[in-house]
Amino acid sequence: MATTESREIVEATDGKPISVYRWQSPGTVRGVVQIAHGMGEHPLRYRPVAEALAATGLVVYANDHRGHGQSAADANELGDFGPRGFPGVVDDMVRITRAIRDKESAKPLVLLGHSMGSFAAQLYILDYADLVDGVALSGSAALDQLGAAAMSGRWRLEDLNLAFEPARTSFDWLSRDQAEVDVYISDPLCGFNVNEQSYGSMFSIAERLANPSELGRIRKELPLFLFVGDRDPVNANLEWFRPLVDRYREAGLQDVSWHVYGGARHEVLNEINRSEVIAVLQAWIGRICASKN
Repeated sequence: MATTESREIVEATDGKPISVYRWQSPGTVRGVVQIAHGMGEHPLRYRPVAEALAATGLVVYANDHRGHGQSAADANELGDFGPRGFPGVVDDMVRITRAIRDKESAKPLVLLGHSMGSFAAQLYILDYADLVDGVALSGSAALDQLGAAAMSGRWRLEDLNLAFEPARTSFDWLSRDQAEVDVYISDPLCGFNVNEQSYGSMFSIAERLANPSELGRIRKELPLFLFVGDRDPVNANLEWFRPLVDRYREAGLQDVSWHVYGGARHEVLNEINRSEVIAVLQAWIGRICASKN
């Protein structure tokens, strides 16, 4: 039988409805994955990843972040995190985790954050590391270093393409897979920038993410896996990635691993070697599940 996909609404702490998608395949459930998507996209772009994970006995959840997805489009709120700003995005993720825990019992739970979702996951674990059994960060970087470069001018998603000019499209920086880039461009729920206030709220949390005292609050046994491409402009070809890894190691986390994919750009899960990327991620999640079951 094929993987089933469903959608439900979870109420945020401020009463705002959150659209949550769920994928599950028949058979024994060995764990749960919660996906936090990136900026200017939506959770249904992760359907192939979710289906691949579900096929290995994992239940997968992914929610629309504030200012993203069909619900934001319907409300004319694309690109707007709202009055709570970026911390409100993270609060929603925590709310989803608690709802998952209520529904899926004591199954191991891994948080997978990509790009903006990885920055949200970095903030999440400063305060709520006890809610998850492992965290995977895709397309991530040290937000303070990214922010310093971004705030030197008006930063837009298209600006990340400069390293690939002359380019076929304005979003060649996403992946070497031209078909994936074209699907992204043709998707009306992709390719937009968040508004200036929302950008500011995201970069405003960068200091916490770099603070050794804050990082020291993360429980030391939390498994952390970071995976990126070495041609990703979000990490400046690894210049802003290495400090992120070093900070977690210096904070005393005992299980920090990372994988750099040569030649890969920002969306490693949509790269030409995506089968390898997903297989490595599956193996790491499998280790987390095996240690908890």
